Amino acid sequence: MISVGSHIKSFVLRQGKITSSQEIALKTLMPKYGIEYTNSILPLANSYANYMHKLVIEIGFGMGYATYLIARDNPDINYLGIEVHGPGVGSLLKLIDENHLTNLKVIRHDAIDVLNNMVANDSIDGFHIFFPDPWHKKKHHKRRIIRSQFVDILVAKLKIGGYIHLATDWEDYALWMLDVLNQNPLIYNASVDGNYVPRPCYRPLTKFEQRGLKLGYAVRDIIYIKK
Repeated sequence: MISVGSHIKSFVLRQGKITSSQEIALKTLMPKYGIEYTNSILPLANSYANYMHKLVIEIGFGMGYATYLIARDNPDINYLGIEVHGPGVGSLLKLIDENHLTNLKVIRHDAIDVLNNMVANDSIDGFHIFFPDPWHKKKHHKRRIIRSQFVDILVAKLKIGGYIHLATDWEDYALWMLDVLNQNPLIYNASVDGNYVPRPCYRPLTKFEQRGLKLGYAVRDIIYIKK
């Protein structure tokens, strides 16, 4: 098992307002589309109808719309979304149910616990972490999820040739990400110049991102591949 220091949380559980439909989805749809957290390794692929497909994990999917779009548009890949916030989990469960997706499952729990305790090493084809909280104040940098210990966990879980795809609209965090990822000798940067890659076609342009682009915030995509 690999742990992240003293397990400083990279999120603050601001529950926010949950709608009645989201609450109903959490109660009625989680048993159908969710995977219960457990302290033992699970054969996660067996949770999907097409268990032979590649498995990609997204960590911190927010309200889940981009996650839904990716799964909808890539039916030959299985996706597992990990999120702690109830409104987002409820929203994604509704989207899965309304669109009859069979390649997308959800775990509502701390991702570090899930990776350490549920996911076998050398079993995952890719990780998506899009727009994680930048914790822009220097005193809060220790809460950033992209740290060397966490990257070590991701790399251990990846198959050879598997990838880590990060995206952020904070230049300082992008540089931080590059520095942290470059410290792991088992992965390499997929870009031509060792920095950023063009936005892959599978990552949709979200409303959040479009709004940021209009304000002049450049989005940086970073992809590293396991050797």
